[in-house]
Amino acid sequence: MPSCGEVLVRLLEAYGVDTVFGIPGVHTIELYRALPSSSIRHVTARHEQGVGFMADGYARVTGKPGVCFVITGPGMTNIATAMGQALADSVPMLVISSVNRRRQLGLGEGRLHELRRQQVVFDELSRFSHTLQAPEELPRVLARAFGLFQSGRPGPVHIEIPVDVIALPAGDVDLRPWALPGPPAACPAQLREAAAWLRAATRPLIAIGGGAIAAAAELRRTAEALDAPVVNTVNAKGVIPISHPLAVGGSGSCPAIRDALRDADVVLAVGTEFSETDYDFFFQGDVGIPGRLIRIDVDPGQLARNVRPSLAIWADARQALAQLSDLLAGDARAAAGGVSWAAELRGRLRAAREDSYARFFDALQEALPGLVLVGDSTQPTYRAWLQYETEAPRRYFHSASGYGTLGYAIPAAIGAKLGAPDLPVAALVGDGGAQFTLGELAAAAELRLPVIFLLWNNRGYEEIRRFMREGGIEPTGVDLGTPDFLKVAGGLGCRAVHARDLAALKALLKEAAAASAPTLVQVDEPDMVQAAAGFLRPD
Repeated sequence: MPSCGEVLVRLLEAYGVDTVFGIPGVHTIELYRALPSSSIRHVTARHEQGVGFMADGYARVTGKPGVCFVITGPGMTNIATAMGQALADSVPMLVISSVNRRRQLGLGEGRLHELRRQQVVFDELSRFSHTLQAPEELPRVLARAFGLFQSGRPGPVHIEIPVDVIALPAGDVDLRPWALPGPPAACPAQLREAAAWLRAATRPLIAIGGGAIAAAAELRRTAEALDAPVVNTVNAKGVIPISHPLAVGGSGSCPAIRDALRDADVVLAVGTEFSETDYDFFFQGDVGIPGRLIRIDVDPGQLARNVRPSLAIWADARQALAQLSDLLAGDARAAAGGVSWAAELRGRLRAAREDSYARFFDALQEALPGLVLVGDSTQPTYRAWLQYETEAPRRYFHSASGYGTLGYAIPAAIGAKLGAPDLPVAALVGDGGAQFTLGELAAAAELRLPVIFLLWNNRGYEEIRRFMREGGIEPTGVDLGTPDFLKVAGGLGCRAVHARDLAALKALLKEAAAASAPTLVQVDEPDMVQAAAGFLRPD
């Protein structure tokens, strides 16, 4: 008779799960009974925060949920930060944990790994959190989770299984996956109204966020039908290729983009929150959109946050844009000057960029065509936010926006490489952030993944140092005693090299991409940036 833990693995297979990230523990061993005989690969991280960030990176490049097995108590509190980042950035993640036996729950008797109300804690860090009381509940709860990933606003889902329930016999559980709902479709009358507004617009603009990531073809058709420039957030980089004449790039926080939002007579906003980290990075205040604003979002609650829409359409981005582009396709609409406006905006963004960082990013893309770049909170990532553009979606993401955690890039890049093995993958991480999750280099070495870890070394928390100085505070706690990263990386099983100029960097990157092991490439900030590395200011 298979146990509940064994049945769980079979159901995950039925839903198409091929990878699970985790660290086995005494409370979760029953989850591992069926793994060796399944088609699911298990990836062992070195810390549960790494488990979560690996799952996050995997999910972002594949669009599939990253699945985690985590122990009760400390395993869950360790993964909490990764869940927070995934929640903020709408990344699908399924966290399956143990919890103490049913008869022990809520008693606070000091059991091993006990959190008195674990489910309540993690309900705040997930789209929903559920305590499984019996094996027969499992198919319904998993259907709810995968239904959310497919048809709603994704994010972490937490399912905790009491230790005694994991081991219960579950031979009668139906292993067939449930039929899952499709995403919500737009109201036809609202789409017709949106098309009429856009058809009459003289200066339309499209703003997209991560919610548009699966709608690249539909977005392009809509933009071309309207002759409208497209601006994007970090999570929507590459949804429209930067080489397209209507693509603007940059960030909603840039003055050029803020001006464009004010100048447009109709703004079509798709899958974007208008949140502070994407649209107010320079602390200029709320976004101003005096013209008509059409918002399309899969989350109805998001339509009532941050910026008031003139027309609020609750719908999946891909479906809504497909129908909207069909409505606009037959129109003999005069050009709105969108191509020249987009060129003007790109010119303003280029004029504001820092050339030393631009050359650094150019070197990465020249050496590694098709690169998936994963950013941590570090100086070059802040420039990449504004200056780094891609030709395809899911090729750039970072942790500096949204929840804004440190230590993300190393494990997230490992997860990304597992999800996109045929693409070059690099983590861009500072010396401070690297020390949060440096141990995950050992996981990459064990897997023999040719991930490139670009370690930007400025020997401290440079951004916080600058904020302290500007606030009249003597910098304290920001000058770090950094280890010899090359020796540490070598000791953890990685290749380790030092790039002292751009020419050397490009050569080393090409070698690293062809290697059969991960490579840490240390880049010292003074070597790459001749001028003082001040924070990019608004123009």
